[in-house]
Amino acid sequence: MIIDGVAYPGGRHCETTALGALLAHAGLELSEPMLFGLGEGLGFVYWDAKNLDFPFLGGRSKPMQITRTLADRLGLALWVEQTASAGRGWRNVVAALESGRPVGLQLDCGHLDYFSTRTHFGGHVVAMYGFDDEHAYLIDTAQQGGAVTTSLKSLELARGERGPMTARNLSFTVAVPGNRCDLGEAIRSAVRGTAAAFLQPPIANLGFRGIEKASVQVRKWRERSADPARDLPQVAMLMERGGTGGSLFRAMYRDFLGEAATVAGDERLRAGHRMYGEIAPLWTEVAACFAVAGESGDPGHLARASELLADLAARERQAMQILAEVSARGRGST
Repeated sequence: MIIDGVAYPGGRHCETTALGALLAHAGLELSEPMLFGLGEGLGFVYWDAKNLDFPFLGGRSKPMQITRTLADRLGLALWVEQTASAGRGWRNVVAALESGRPVGLQLDCGHLDYFSTRTHFGGHVVAMYGFDDEHAYLIDTAQQGGAVTTSLKSLELARGERGPMTARNLSFTVAVPGNRCDLGEAIRSAVRGTAAAFLQPPIANLGFRGIEKASVQVRKWRERSADPARDLPQVAMLMERGGTGGSLFRAMYRDFLGEAATVAGDERLRAGHRMYGEIAPLWTEVAACFAVAGESGDPGHLARASELLADLAARERQAMQILAEVSARGRGST
């Protein structure tokens, strides 16, 4: 069973790639940065715990939150199904495909055949548009090959995995209503929502406070790591090439703000676009400092990363303060 006409959008981030494929098939085509911004995807988390080998730096909201938020923003019909039963989970997928709709899946990419590096991550999202007796037909990011296949057994394992950020046998489909909302109004609301969450984090690990915390903690990372030559370059790789679109999602948000300013016509969006145009390269520089610190053993590179992060906390806080004031109404578009 194969659904025809499911486009491969060539995305950089897994959830927005899958969501873009589902929406385009339903008749709504939006750019990946627009999907990311409307879904209030940008964020920051610094996380360290006893069960972690090394601290985690995250630049977006939790898995599936972009999809749920975007559906609310645009008034889309979203059906999410989740079950502990592998059999029932598979029947949910088959029913969606038989209805003519591609289906989104959250799963652990460490089981998927086409991944060259098998690292377990339970928050990966793909779009599925068909299957045969042996394989599932999926759409993933450009980095992972775009239109790909994996064995049905590997898909079952990936969907049923337990652990951090997993969602056992989760599937979702979307439908686009005939009466569409005002895109400009949705943009302005999403920008204000992102800014509010970033400026008013409930704990010090999140938002601009999380970046400030990271600026202090990274100076201690060589002592925190059992293998700095492995851990520090790994963090750098995830920041730049781990499905973030570069600069820990800041490049994608910069592009969203540029497109948003054109649609919504608010000078604060233009200012935010300019500011994130300066912010994004600094995140790339932070990643480079981590990589070189791990490769060289020179702690001076972690000190430089710390300085950059302190600066970035202030810059992003200022940018979000401006974006928080985006007008509730303005020149919209549908």
